[in-house]
Amino acid sequence: MHESQTVEKNEKNEKNEKDKKKYDIAIIGSGLAGLTAANYLAKLGYKVSIFEQHYEIGGLAAWFSRKGGHIFDVSLHGFPQGMVKSCRKYWTKEIADSIVQLKRIRFVNPQFDIETTFTREDFTKILVKKFGLATEQVEAFFTSLRKMNFYDDDLRSTKQLFEEFFPGRSDVHRLLLEPIAYANGSTLDDEAITYGIVFSNFMSNGVFTFEGGTDSLINKMSNELKSHGVDIFTRSKVEKILVDSDGVSQKKVIGIVVNGQNIYCRTVISNANILFTISTLVGEDKFPKEFLKKNRSVRINNSSCQAYLGIRKGETIPDIGDLIFSSENKELDSKELCHFHTKSRTFSMYYPKTRPQHEPSYAIVASMNANWDDWASLSKEEYKKEKSRIIEDSIVSLEKFIPDVRSKIDYTEAATPLTFNRYTSHPKGTSFGTKFEGLEVSMDLPNQITGLYHTGSVGIIMSGWLGAMNYGVIVAHKVASIL
Repeated sequence: MHESQTVEKNEKNEKNEKDKKKYDIAIIGSGLAGLTAANYLAKLGYKVSIFEQHYEIGGLAAWFSRKGGHIFDVSLHGFPQGMVKSCRKYWTKEIADSIVQLKRIRFVNPQFDIETTFTREDFTKILVKKFGLATEQVEAFFTSLRKMNFYDDDLRSTKQLFEEFFPGRSDVHRLLLEPIAYANGSTLDDEAITYGIVFSNFMSNGVFTFEGGTDSLINKMSNELKSHGVDIFTRSKVEKILVDSDGVSQKKVIGIVVNGQNIYCRTVISNANILFTISTLVGEDKFPKEFLKKNRSVRINNSSCQAYLGIRKGETIPDIGDLIFSSENKELDSKELCHFHTKSRTFSMYYPKTRPQHEPSYAIVASMNANWDDWASLSKEEYKKEKSRIIEDSIVSLEKFIPDVRSKIDYTEAATPLTFNRYTSHPKGTSFGTKFEGLEVSMDLPNQITGLYHTGSVGIIMSGWLGAMNYGVIVAHKVASIL
């Protein structure tokens, strides 16, 4: 080969390498908000890339497989019917058609033992017939929730809201808050508006999930993203968001650093935690003092523990319900729900119908709210011991529903706040993002640095699968309008 040809080839290779490193949008993290934003923007023709530090995409919409044919979904799954519309509009009809309703949701505690479809009609019937409330009283409560708006200056706490409509009825308060507390960390002391908007969404037509499991959902999403030209990079930890400033105009994003390599882009959407995005990925020195003051007031939400229980192949367990909110606590206590030795947990039951495409199998995931500080200070020996304890506590609790279940379990594993922190880098392993005030900081980010956006779980209003997905669309729409 002549020297001129060699030079020409080298220049061409360098150009190709540079082209690979240039994108319209780089998305940090692959939770449902980041994935949905990517799909929305890619369908508009933008060159989009996703960088995920884990070896699988999906964020907390995750799963893992173990020997013995066990597949476990991570996190507590359940979302409103609105997910059907969002998936059909922003993903595919195939994904939307895989959404099915959970028919049997149970509450078992010292105050009551009930089963519901979690629809407004069924909940009203239960509150009237089993709790002795007047129909007008219940309807007034639901109507009040429907009128709640994010922009309202409503200073009531959830506890004050409950006392206004159902004074002194701790049993009613428990029924109304407990499922939301497990789903997004909501407490009696949080703003009433954050509870009202989420609960009223669920109260339309029940709770839904994906038939086929999380693995099937994420695989379908991955295929859809790739069909629109999205580049997905796993095991790709974003270390820094590159910001440029000439000292005169506003700072702007120019790229990111991934595994030590610079990736150049016009826009960055961070699907990482908002506090982690500001303090670690960008750096507080890039923001004005007033914005940092507001950011430092944002409260991190609590985390979770989970116990994964696999049923031996060939064994069966009876249908005891789809979701079981089980507690030995006398009354609802937001602090007890997160206590290190909580007696409250939710069982997500996985029957063969959950993954009909696989060989028939059963699995149970016990979910408990938790605090980071209880786990972060343990020694290795203590940590191992406490993980075994939450598995044992979960089995003992499950035996009340399935007496012989212990003899059928051949695999157990546990996750703690440290586990969630390891795989997501979320501060204190938060499973539910930030409290309500995080949303304002998230939305204000592009006003501080041009081309920098954030999406994900910020404030209880935007928590959960549907909230994350819809917030991803909101942010993607803003990006598209600017680009």
